[in-house]
Amino acid sequence: QVQLVESGGGLVQPGGSLRLSCAASGSIFRINDMGWYRQAPGKQRELVAIISSGGTTNYADSVKGRFTISRDNAKNTVYLQMNSLKFEDTAVYLCKYTTIGYALWGQGTQVTVSS
Repeated sequence: QVQLVESGGGLVQPGGSLRLSCAASGSIFRINDMGWYRQAPGKQRELVAIISSGGTTNYADSVKGRFTISRDNAKNTVYLQMNSLKFEDTAVYLCKYTTIGYALWGQGTQVTVSS
């Protein structure tokens, strides 16, 4: 089994920054994707950014140039550096671990952008 532990959410003013972390533990398969999704109240869950075990990244258009996803394979941890945060970035951010035939969601961490 795999466990995911997320951290780093919180309250930030517009234009500010936050860094989210998601640590995976357990039976980690070396070939996997780790990604961040978000869900705002009344909206569908959407992909924010994803990174493969080989380092290939993909971003939602709405966060390109502001957010950076990275990972430390030795620590089985994925990070999301969020800069220039906007009101519309407010959401619950969820980490997702995906490998062949298996996927797991984290519990989510709240990010609130407010003045």
